[in-house]
Amino acid sequence: MMNIPPGIDPDLLRSFVLVAEGGSVTRAALRVGRTQSAVSMQMRRLEEMLGQALLLRGSRGLSPTPHGLWLLDRARRLLAMHDEIVNNFRAPEITGQIRLGSPDDYALLWLPEILAGFAEAHPAAEVEVVCLPSSELLRCYDKGELDITLISGGTEQPGLPSESLWRGPLRWVGSATRPVHLLRPLPLVLSNTGCTWRVAATRALEREGVPWRMAYSSASQTGTHAVVLAGLGVTVGLSIALPPGLRLLGKEEGMPELPDLEIALLRHPGAAAEALADHIRRGFIARPNTAARAA
Repeated sequence: MMNIPPGIDPDLLRSFVLVAEGGSVTRAALRVGRTQSAVSMQMRRLEEMLGQALLLRGSRGLSPTPHGLWLLDRARRLLAMHDEIVNNFRAPEITGQIRLGSPDDYALLWLPEILAGFAEAHPAAEVEVVCLPSSELLRCYDKGELDITLISGGTEQPGLPSESLWRGPLRWVGSATRPVHLLRPLPLVLSNTGCTWRVAATRALEREGVPWRMAYSSASQTGTHAVVLAGLGVTVGLSIALPPGLRLLGKEEGMPELPDLEIALLRHPGAAAEALADHIRRGFIARPNTAARAA
């Protein structure tokens, strides 16, 4: 008789994904509603089941081993399918309009697959997508003009509980053909004064004593990329899917280190908002971000 290996509890994989992405057992425990010791025990159990070390502790917290990275990619996909199956049978029929906010920096990276999956599961629902900077989205959400919104972590206000969806490094972005990053003062191309990315960039430059000036500003990433492509300044962004003609800049080019970026979710109560929030969570789990984290 053939020996069939025991299956892996999806809860173990869910905790593993959260620990691997957030670099912290404590943060993962808060997300899954368990104690820190319970999640640590889950990680030990998973490693014992698979016979391999999956996580290593370093100066920036826990990070996946090579075996852990292999599992992380597949666990995301498995959990997305698992949750889709479960929610397809449990989810109530959603009708009417749902107002979704998102900075345009994230819209093209994550929303197409998320919205396609939501439309397939809830064909009677209509989603209105509003793309604005995080600070403006927060004001719209606070006034009840949005049912659910994505924002850059650090923008949220006390009294508005948010849910962390993704964490990865913020990077300097410059022209691939023009060494604009060598100019002093450094010409910057960023968003409005309340933008989390702008605050992170200017603080990093000031910390390292690099003189800078605001050359251009734009409320959209498309606008900042256009200016950088013209060789008129440098900007900041994610290390995912840069347009041709742009490149990442780092320590080798004399640019100061930037902090990690967090993407958070805010939602008002209601079945429609929760249904869309669930698709957003699964979309962020399924979307590989190891390239962004390792860059």
